[in-house]
Amino acid sequence: MKTFYIETFGCQMNAHDSEKVVGTLVGRGYSQVQTPDAAGLVLYNTCSIRDKAEQKVFHRLQQFKREAGKGKVFGVLGCVAQQEGEKIFERAPHVSLVCGSASYTKLSELLFQIESGERRVTGLSLDTEETFETPLTRRDNPHRAYLTIIEGCDKSCAYCVVPFTRGPERSRTAESVLAEVRQLVDMGYTEVQFLGQNVNSYRDPTRPGIDFAALMRLAGQVPGLRRLRFTTSHPRDFVQEIVDAIDENPVLCNHVHLPVQSGSDSVLARMRRLYTRDEYMRRIEWIKRSHRDIAITTDIIVGFPGETESEFQSTLSLMDMVEYESMFSFKYSPRPNTSALTLDDHVPEEEKTRRLTIVQEKQRAIQIRRNSEMVGRVQEVMVEGFNQGTGQWIGRTSQHRTLNFTAPVERSPLAGSYLDVRVTRSSPNSLAGEMLTL
Repeated sequence: MKTFYIETFGCQMNAHDSEKVVGTLVGRGYSQVQTPDAAGLVLYNTCSIRDKAEQKVFHRLQQFKREAGKGKVFGVLGCVAQQEGEKIFERAPHVSLVCGSASYTKLSELLFQIESGERRVTGLSLDTEETFETPLTRRDNPHRAYLTIIEGCDKSCAYCVVPFTRGPERSRTAESVLAEVRQLVDMGYTEVQFLGQNVNSYRDPTRPGIDFAALMRLAGQVPGLRRLRFTTSHPRDFVQEIVDAIDENPVLCNHVHLPVQSGSDSVLARMRRLYTRDEYMRRIEWIKRSHRDIAITTDIIVGFPGETESEFQSTLSLMDMVEYESMFSFKYSPRPNTSALTLDDHVPEEEKTRRLTIVQEKQRAIQIRRNSEMVGRVQEVMVEGFNQGTGQWIGRTSQHRTLNFTAPVERSPLAGSYLDVRVTRSSPNSLAGEMLTL
């Protein structure tokens, strides 16, 4: 029996890519196992946004160096594969497959080459005509499904490798997206999350009038769909019509992830982010003026080359103004092929660490305050599962908050259902509550 193990690093895009890979492998007669030791084919689906994730992949490969020649096949997929290409064979000679995300549609052919005895196989083309949907996808969640509507990026942020690892932007047709949404609903999925490196840059390649807001409106009308999410947005392409669409239809979740990266105009200019602090805050004002209580989350990078203490303080002041529901925060790390590599005046590592700690402590205080305001409110949650250790159900609100709750019901019937829960307690990262009587 052919067996495989896959480990995924990175974002929702990578998680969905792994679903595509798993579907392809299962369709070829492979069986998934839970440990690399038990697998004949070991795959690492990689992320290269941060240096730490990339190092972790090569550390994993080094652990299995002695397995070379024992019949086990190793493959590196995703962004690191696209970024490093055939150099991976030099760093890890026991690797047989190097395949970027643009080649997943050709994965069956690449596997056939390996099964036929070829020692090294690559899939590194960036075909700009494809959006990389595979014929078979194995969904990992029985209730929520990811759906890629746009691949690649046309921006040139100074720190980012995405244009080099995933290529330029290309959108799927609205017709194909809506057909897949309807198919997912027919299969029992009630929540769909649209994915894209810059998801709100979406433009139907065959119907010029269909932009991202229009697509959201159309998808929100599919009968049986309870929730529609999206990630991640670029502020330059975030328009008022997106907020209007969320306002109009409760199926569209009241959550917007809008990465700011820095609160300083001068840092934003060096990052090539294509917007100013004021332009970003104008978008925040659109969201805050919504009739719905839209949760706002973000990404922040500290220690970008040349970032002064004054520029860093501008980021802190922006956090106070917006009061994000949550955030991902990182220390800047140099990435291959990016223009930031040419910038001088690098911030010392210990100073990056100090600034990251300050950002995270401030955000924690904001979340404590914001979450405490939820106590006493009733929230609809989609039930994701049961935590046997705590005896609580795990639910998620439309705002993408985790709400753990108690319910006088056996475990199996509730997963995937939508329930009203009263919030009774809060913590920095989640809420707790009690299910209202059915």
